[in-house]
Amino acid sequence: MTFVLIFLAVLVVCAIFFFALYNKLVGLRNIVKNSWSQIDVQLKRRFDLIPNLVETAKGYMKHENETFVKVTEARAAAMSAIGKGNVKEVGAAAADLDASLAKMLMTFENYPELKANQNFIALQEELSSTENKIAFARQAYNDAVMVFNNAVEMFPTNIIAGMFSFKQSDFFEIEKKEEKEAPKVNF
Repeated sequence: MTFVLIFLAVLVVCAIFFFALYNKLVGLRNIVKNSWSQIDVQLKRRFDLIPNLVETAKGYMKHENETFVKVTEARAAAMSAIGKGNVKEVGAAAADLDASLAKMLMTFENYPELKANQNFIALQEELSSTENKIAFARQAYNDAVMVFNNAVEMFPTNIIAGMFSFKQSDFFEIEKKEEKEAPKVNF
């Protein structure tokens, strides 16, 4: 009788431990999903700002149409990548959009009357604020992915992860080499 009670007690403790590990993995996976949705929200905010910025600038920059087309195409590609939900595709599309936006913003430097336009200034500040929010959201997402991936790989949660098909998540990384390199300045 004592043996049966000890066996049941051990079985209950093991079950509680099992459920605790499973719930930990579910919670971490949900944190990763929430972090990704925060990036998604900020990217959509950025995508909503870009057409307003382009339309404001078009009145001043009539012969810079190619720049606007590239930004619009990069925006469409990034929105398409977000729709697919693939983190690596979104990272690559975001890098392309970043490069197009940077080129467009550098072109704006040649138009002092545009830089003085209050609507343009407000849009540019809003875009800058959104870029900062995207950077913080990327960092939070990558932190959440690291914690989740560690749990998926480390003992004893890796046993539960394997049993219930918890897969590692992808980090949000910049794919293009030139985006990672420091700019070269020549005097």
